[in-house]
This record gives sequence, structure tokens and C-alpha cells, in this order.
Amino acid sequence: MLQKATPERPEEPAMREVLDGHRRGLSALLPFAGPAVVVSVAYIDPGNFATNIQAGARYGYALLWVVLMANLVAMLFQSLSARLGIVTGHSLAELCREHLPKPLVYVMWVVSELAAMATDLAEFLGGAIGLALLFDLPLLVGMGITAIVTYALLLLEGKGYRRLELTIGALVGVVGLAYLAELFIAPIGWRSLGQQIFVPSLPDGAAVAIAVGIIGATVMPHALFLHSGLTERRARPKTTDERRRIIGLSNLEVILALSVAGLINLAMVVMAAGAFHGSHPDVAKIETAYQTLVPLLGGAAATIFLISLIASGFSSSVVGTMAGQMIMQGFVNFRIPLWLRRAVTMLPSFAVVIAGVDATRALVLSQVALSIALPFPMIALVWFTSRRHVMGVFTNRPAVTLAAIVASLIVLSLNIVLLLDTFGLVSL
Repeated sequence: MLQKATPERPEEPAMREVLDGHRRGLSALLPFAGPAVVVSVAYIDPGNFATNIQAGARYGYALLWVVLMANLVAMLFQSLSARLGIVTGHSLAELCREHLPKPLVYVMWVVSELAAMATDLAEFLGGAIGLALLFDLPLLVGMGITAIVTYALLLLEGKGYRRLELTIGALVGVVGLAYLAELFIAPIGWRSLGQQIFVPSLPDGAAVAIAVGIIGATVMPHALFLHSGLTERRARPKTTDERRRIIGLSNLEVILALSVAGLINLAMVVMAAGAFHGSHPDVAKIETAYQTLVPLLGGAAATIFLISLIASGFSSSVVGTMAGQMIMQGFVNFRIPLWLRRAVTMLPSFAVVIAGVDATRALVLSQVALSIALPFPMIALVWFTSRRHVMGVFTNRPAVTLAAIVASLIVLSLNIVLLLDTFGLVSL
């Protein structure tokens, strides 16, 4: 049987009040809120910044529908991950260790660890780039500051998971408010936006490549592992009805949190379209976007852009480290000190910069690594949530399983296309 590497989190009294029927409405959601908010950070990390800037600058509003579709796929898989943790009391990685052959478990662990490092590469560099540009610092100094801040944020978990969740939620709020402000600064063609967001179109082969990048990086491997781990044993339902109520509240939180993340992604594309599409369609790098924003929309718009990037980098780097810890704990039932985990995951970032690799190029390559790792947690998640001996009465309905399989095939196919294009085997 599975053994927990860490003690259970205590159930909050407010959670018991909800399960006993003493709290309803929005007040019933609040005690259970947190996991989806934390996971939503994965969908607004610096990698999303780079992809969305390219989409808006080059194609205006034409690829908004891709962002919308990608967000719907994310909602489906994050809800499945949360359900798995709630029903089984174990994370996806722990269930893999329990039910899959040992050789496969070790392969999944190594690939997932590499994916966690690749994830942190994008997130860590994003925060460092923002600091370097905002305060005119060398990139290595920005990386050092990012390392200190993210480690300090991670220490909050030792004082109770609520503090860390609220801090991450606040950083997500900073990103959201920043892009809300950008929408009031950048010129927006609202009629054209409304017409194109629901009408699929791919103007040319390069648009296909960008669309593949948006969708291929939507369902992040570390987010699937992390969500199931954040919901496991968070509350202790006594009956099937109580467990069903927790799942309902979790689904509601997923919809709300990822809707906010989706709106932020849409705002990124809209801002880039309004600022760059007419006059600077070739903007593709975060640094170039900042430098171009200054003369186009003014220093305030450029500063807001960097503040949102820094908040995104800090929060997503924290979440990436949490996911890496959970992956090791789940697959091999082993936990290393937090400082060592933070050091291991950020070393590739320093190595890349010291080697002279372009930071934005490193962000793109990190997405390729994630594409290689993605099939493992995605297929495992669909498999486990469809097995009655694992999920019992909470096994996926046939329609949900079919939707998950179709979405998996689409995302994985696009990831394959992305990999082939990256290595020059196909040309988009």
C-alpha cells in the first residue's frame, strides 16, 4: 500500500461546516479554494507571454480562438487531476508508483523531473528578464534576486498552505490587473475581436506553428501532477455524498480560476495585437516587446508589462518547485530539502545564461522539453480516472472519457508536430 512521505494536512473547521451543510453559496467554496488558483499560474507563466506576444503581433485577433480552445482543454484535464486526488487521497505520481511497472515508473520519474527543470527554466528566466529590464540590471543579477524571492515565498508553505496560496493568488491578481490596465492603454478593435474569437482561422503556415505552440504547451505536465497532490487529503469526507460535494466545489474553482487565467491570456494577445500588429508585426521577444512599447504606448504601459512578467515569473517558479517536490515524493517516496530542490531546478537557468544562450530562445526550447514529457501524465490521468477499481462510483462517464481521449489526441498530435518542426523534420 502507498505510504505518505509527509503528514496529512489538517482539515479546516470551515471545511467540516460546509460538508455538514452549515455553509452554502460562495462561503462554501472559499474553504476549499486554493489548488486551482495555484495551478492556474502554469497557464500565465513567461512561456505564455512569449507565445501570446507572437500571436497578437503577427496575426492580430486571428488566433484568439486557439487560446479559448486551449483553455477549455485545460479546464477538462485539471478537473480530472483534482478529482483523482479527492477520490483516491493520493497524487497522480503516487498512483503511478502503486499501479504501474517499476521500469515505467522510473522512466516517468526521470522524464517528469527533467520536465520540472524545463518548466522552471522558462519561469525563472521570465522573472529575471523582467527585473533586468525594469531596473536596468545584468540578467544574472536578476536571476539572483529571483532565486532569493522565490525561495522566500516557498518558505511560507512551512507556516501553513493557506499563506502560500493567498500569496500566489495575489501575484495572479497582479498579472490580471496589469493586463486589465493594458487594455485601457492599447488601442483595441472590439468589433473585430468579437468577430474573430469564435471563428477558427489559420492565415498561413507560420500561424499553424504559433497555434501549435499555444495548444501544445497548454496542458503542462507539472500542473497535472501538482493539482492531484494539492487536493489529496485536503478534506476528509465521511460519505460518498460529501466526496461528491467536494468534487463539485473543486470543479467550480477550476472553472473560475482557469477562466481568469484564460482571460489574462486573451488579454495578452489583444494587447500585443493592439500595440504591435499594425506597425511592428515581427515582435517576437519579450525584450523587444518592452522596448517597442515605450515609444508606442509610453513608459507606463511598458512598466506595467514588466511588473506583470515579474509577478508571473515569481509565482510560476514557486509552483514549479512545488511540483518538482511532489513528483519526486510521489514516484520514489523520497523528499529532499527545499533549498536543494530550489537549487537543482534553477541550475539549468544559470547554465543557459552563462553559456550565452539567448534567453527567449531558451524559453522556446523549454517548451519542447515539456512536449516530450507531456504524454506520460496525460495518458496516465485519463487511464486512472477511467478505471473503476481506482475511482469507484466516481469513474468518468463515457462522454467525459471520450472528450478526454479526443483532447489528448489533439494536444499530443500538435506536440509531435511542434517537435518535428523544431528539429527541422517538417516545415510549417
